[in-house]
Amino acid sequence: MAKQKSHEGNFVKKETVVIVALIALVIGFLGGVFYSAFQSGTTGTVRTASGPAGPPQQQQSQSNLSSEQAKSILSLEQEVAINPTNADAWTQLGHVYFDTENFSKAIRAYEKSLELSPDNPNVLTDLGVMYRRNGQPEKALEKFDRAIAVAPNHEQSRFNKGIVLRYDMNDREGAIKVWEDLIRINPSATAPNGQPLSEAIKNL
Repeated sequence: MAKQKSHEGNFVKKETVVIVALIALVIGFLGGVFYSAFQSGTTGTVRTASGPAGPPQQQQSQSNLSSEQAKSILSLEQEVAINPTNADAWTQLGHVYFDTENFSKAIRAYEKSLELSPDNPNVLTDLGVMYRRNGQPEKALEKFDRAIAVAPNHEQSRFNKGIVLRYDMNDREGAIKVWEDLIRINPSATAPNGQPLSEAIKNL
């Protein structure tokens, strides 16, 4: 995922560490915390999106947009209207709608980007997050699986797939398997709260 130790004099009871870690894990997971990656030019950047999945009517209204966000949306909407084959513009438009929690419009923009550039694992991952937040976990899994298929070492998609399996599909064993596969790819993988994923699995 780019992407997401105590010294000898700073001991803490093991039981305390486990309890705190478990509380942090549950709060983070039940809040629907996700890793979501996107590309800006040639540079990959990592985002997190938090908050429970909700129906479309819970999305942020246009009146709540900042002036900068409103300008970005207007500029990008104009760009894709003039040049509908600009995959990067569709992606950037999706990012703005992602950030403003306009799930349905983010989905539309990411889908348009993928029509033009089908095998971008970062866009597939962002799209999966938006589908999950839009109350469509099956579609989210489909996009995460596609991201994994085109980029087997893509960590965000594997982590997010585990979240959906565990907390939307109630498939604990499936989630653990996905996260164990992730640990095989990156033994130092962490959850968004900074906890090592290996510890998170044990606490489950």
